[in-house]
Amino acid sequence: MCCALVWKEAFAIRPRGELRRGLPIGFVYGEADGEIRFHPDEAVVGAIRTVFERFAEMGSARQVWLWFRSQGLSFPSQSTPSSELRWSTPTYAALHHVLSSPVYAGAYVYGKTRREHYVDEEGHIRRRLRRLQRSDWSVLIPHHHEGFISWDSYQKNQVRLAANTRPQAHQAGGAVREGAALLQGLATCGRCGRRLKVYYEGKHSSPGYHCPGNIVVNGRGSYCLRVGAGWIDETVTKTFLDTVTPAGIEAALAAEATLDAEHDQALAQWKLGVERLRYEAERAERRYRAVEPENRLVARGLETEWEKRLRELAAAEAEFVDRQKQRPQKVTLEERQAIRALAADVPRVWSAPTTSDRDRKELLRSLIEEVNITLEREVLQAHLTVRWRGGALTKLEASLPRRPAPPLRTEEDTIALVRRLAPHYSDAVIAGVVNRQGRRTVKGDRFTANKINGLRHYWKMPRHEPAATPAPGEPVTIEKAAGILHVAPSTVHRWLLDGFIVGEQITPGAPWRIRMTDELRARFIDQEVDGYVPMIEATRLLGVTRQAVLQRVKRGELQALHLRRGKRKGLRINVIHAQASLFDTIA
Repeated sequence: MCCALVWKEAFAIRPRGELRRGLPIGFVYGEADGEIRFHPDEAVVGAIRTVFERFAEMGSARQVWLWFRSQGLSFPSQSTPSSELRWSTPTYAALHHVLSSPVYAGAYVYGKTRREHYVDEEGHIRRRLRRLQRSDWSVLIPHHHEGFISWDSYQKNQVRLAANTRPQAHQAGGAVREGAALLQGLATCGRCGRRLKVYYEGKHSSPGYHCPGNIVVNGRGSYCLRVGAGWIDETVTKTFLDTVTPAGIEAALAAEATLDAEHDQALAQWKLGVERLRYEAERAERRYRAVEPENRLVARGLETEWEKRLRELAAAEAEFVDRQKQRPQKVTLEERQAIRALAADVPRVWSAPTTSDRDRKELLRSLIEEVNITLEREVLQAHLTVRWRGGALTKLEASLPRRPAPPLRTEEDTIALVRRLAPHYSDAVIAGVVNRQGRRTVKGDRFTANKINGLRHYWKMPRHEPAATPAPGEPVTIEKAAGILHVAPSTVHRWLLDGFIVGEQITPGAPWRIRMTDELRARFIDQEVDGYVPMIEATRLLGVTRQAVLQRVKRGELQALHLRRGKRKGLRINVIHAQASLFDTIA
């Protein structure tokens, strides 16, 4: 009995919004019963107000979050009402909760979720928490307390947040992105009606639109539609700017009266519905009062029916009041003059360098709801149907550019280079050489061994056939030269760069090739030779640097050998012969 009374008391105070529940950040309870105030910390209130101000300007929760992070601003958080206030980098979820919570609009809400039992695939009973639609909330009391925004602004924000989500098939919309495709979220396929996706290609990332209908319908690998965005966007933009002229503005202002008439007609229907529900409630009351008190079973049933009719009447009256508040605002004389003056400045604002593609998309969405695109490839024509907000349709024609045919032949200098390299290197090595030189195929792709092979066969070039044992004086690679000379490949490469070994390249980027002569083999020894000293002693005796000694070796002024074994292996310089030549020169 006691529990029943407590439940009845809670149910009685809940519709009045007096049941105390946890408040989101930015609100605190006052001293009076049910009183809700702003947080006493001005920084907290300022952060909350900034979220709504930035959203009114940007129209996207993600853009607001990025702006907070770019400015390095912190956001307050509090785990419980009695816990300490903490400031940290805002998360997207925290800012989205502020924008989506009706409490910030001054509303009292109860029963937004419902726990349900269900049977899973294995037959076990599970519980889950389901979020309910606004119409199914247990209690919703607008204007319950002072909010950061009005209830009308909150409803508009929810519509904007819902429009920013990824739309379903056959639906336009989605959040405005930063790309250059101006009809992103507005363009639809004239063949299947699906929303067109955006792609970017080429060195300059040129935008375009394509319909992936084949993925959903037949999977045959052919698009319903694929077209560049340049001419399409230009045609729609010209029509948009022509519409936003003084004449177009006058037409929009003249449509204001039509909108008012439609709104009044809808209100009249709602008023009739309210009157009908009021009559039903009064009739239920009369039936309840006419029953005899002793007949309690009938009285309880009639009382339940009366309460049901009263609830329906209250809901209809609240909806009628909300629709009255949604009446389009009258445009004043000053506003009319400002709109007419602004019409002449719209083209200049559109093409201004400070206007971003995102701003242009916002302007297009203010008037255009959908652009349906149909292509005729045979005549290079695009048929556009622009559906304006309000239902008006405009049909447009856009000429598609005729793309120049790409070159069908590889560049002549590339063919000549492959012809020179083919007898000496494999296809894979040749592909690496031409790629390092920045050469590309006719389609702009990198060369591969298969592409080089096809190019050789087409031009009947010889194929490289490596011999089992190189002939005397035949050029070999660094790896083969290292094996013949019994040294590491890094040693051969180092002496090649220093000039101790002479090599050759057919073209820049090609592998080095070394001719294995008897004279070169004789330079690499296993034992010390009289008259040859290590490099450090040669620099001391000659009084020059190591680089100067190597330069003389390269020019043939000094004789040098490479000792392959021993603890002090390396170059040996014939300093005695060099000094004798120097004395002969002085004499």
